[in-house]
Amino acid sequence: MHIRGGLRDRAHGGWELASVATSGLAIVSADLKIVFLAMLFWTIAIGVYLVMTGLIIWRAVHDPAAPELLQPDIWILMGGAAIATLAGDNIHKAGLESVRPVTVVTWIVATVWIPPLIYVTVQRFRRRRDFPPGSWWAAVFPLGMYSAATYATAVETGWCWLTMVSLVFFWIAFAAWVIVAIGSLVEFRRSRAADTPSGPTT
Repeated sequence: MHIRGGLRDRAHGGWELASVATSGLAIVSADLKIVFLAMLFWTIAIGVYLVMTGLIIWRAVHDPAAPELLQPDIWILMGGAAIATLAGDNIHKAGLESVRPVTVVTWIVATVWIPPLIYVTVQRFRRRRDFPPGSWWAAVFPLGMYSAATYATAVETGWCWLTMVSLVFFWIAFAAWVIVAIGSLVEFRRSRAADTPSGPTT
């Protein structure tokens, strides 16, 4: 119980990268038509996602004021489900049609995460928590991945209305990319200016 409590007290959105990376391996395997390996990686990715998400939710219930839960990487909770959806869609294309119900469920999970993540982001600004501009890249990836996963789901299911949802999130992700890129560039220039020694004084 002590070990589980220790894991809970350290859990944060960045832990979901283990699931994201494994889903990436599933996508590559599916593209190579190695369906068994793709299914293995996909199953592991979903299992890891469930474990990590459970720990993060447990921490949020136990300590809702934890500063780590307000970090931009909390958006990977949505991105992890989105890339799992994309992996499932690729496996479906590789010839395993039985995965479709699971991909629909993972897409729904990704979608359900969006309102609470928006709420968490608003709370971050209300509490005036300052994070380096570069840390917001962790939020840009999930937005782009959700757009890609939604489009893939539209193709897989034939739900054409999802293409509009995908397009909307594409532009949201693009705008977020531009904002974060500009912020990172400004921060880089400020740090360079701060590190530049001033000339000799007389």
